[in-house]
Amino acid sequence: MSDSQRWLLVFAAVAGAVLLYLLTPVLSPFLVSALLAYLGDPLVDKLEARKFSRSLAVATVFLGILLVLLLIPIVLVPLVEQQLKVLFVKLPLYIDLLQQRGIPRLSDMLGIDPKSMDLNYLKQSIVTDWRQAGGVAASLMSSATQSGLALLAWLANIFLVPVVTFYLLRDWDILVQRVRELTPRRMEADLARLAGSTDEVLGAFLRGQLTVMACLGTIYTIGLWLVGLDFALLIGMTAGVVSFVPYLGFIVGIVLASLAAYLQFHEWLPLLGIAAVFGVGQALEGMVLTPLLVGDKIGLHPVAVIFAVLAGGQLFGFVGILLALPVAAVIMVLVRYGHERYLQSGLYHRS
Repeated sequence: MSDSQRWLLVFAAVAGAVLLYLLTPVLSPFLVSALLAYLGDPLVDKLEARKFSRSLAVATVFLGILLVLLLIPIVLVPLVEQQLKVLFVKLPLYIDLLQQRGIPRLSDMLGIDPKSMDLNYLKQSIVTDWRQAGGVAASLMSSATQSGLALLAWLANIFLVPVVTFYLLRDWDILVQRVRELTPRRMEADLARLAGSTDEVLGAFLRGQLTVMACLGTIYTIGLWLVGLDFALLIGMTAGVVSFVPYLGFIVGIVLASLAAYLQFHEWLPLLGIAAVFGVGQALEGMVLTPLLVGDKIGLHPVAVIFAVLAGGQLFGFVGILLALPVAAVIMVLVRYGHERYLQSGLYHRS
């Protein structure tokens, strides 16, 4: 590659980043649709392998995606909001209990003056902030309806995402083939290999790890509900969401659930049930869910995932969050490819 070609690539990358930044307000629904089509295309291919026509397979997968997208705001969000309301109603009582029982014991253990650990200000702040917020759904609707244009954009995105998803899902294989046809023949083999590796890594994370997170969230929620915990859904889903970092979901979930169980039941016996729930969940994750759904192909380190999402959100907002994992997967594959080429080069073998 000549110097002029290298500078041309640098200029194209900078121009692409600037264009991405300028188009951020309108890219979100298209990126969401592309993500849903990417997740759904393997299911369409599997249905085609079972003698489904492409149209019927696309319609089946699209209806499944649409059903999930409808169930989340209709079923899950109100349940989470209800548990948040109960939490903020009971939180002052829990803080009083900690102030009366927990703080004296902690101060005796650490030799700290109990007056320096007064939680009354925290309790008052929580009560005030929750009254001002008025609930999750109310806050979202209030922010969306403050401007007529914002409301119209919000409604347009709601209808645009399913439409774009359907067309991308229908023509996904054609679009991939068109991109491949644009590849220079002398670079086709290397680029096809890199694209395959990127798809393997990204697909393993998005399809596999997200499924593992959903399964763990469901397992934890059902288990905590059987134990009788008031905030089973809230804690279970939180533990499931953060479980993409190994052991973090287990640690966060068991700490929150144990604290909530003690404050709710005022005894230690329910903690045995909490430990059993998260022990079963951890065992299922390690022996069944991760080997079956993710395997050893993921390649993205949890710290890299966290950094990529935070960096993408900081630079480009919601669009950056959507692009973070694909970009991280591409970078990781390129780094592996560069490392492999370096090990084969004379620079590495030169004495």
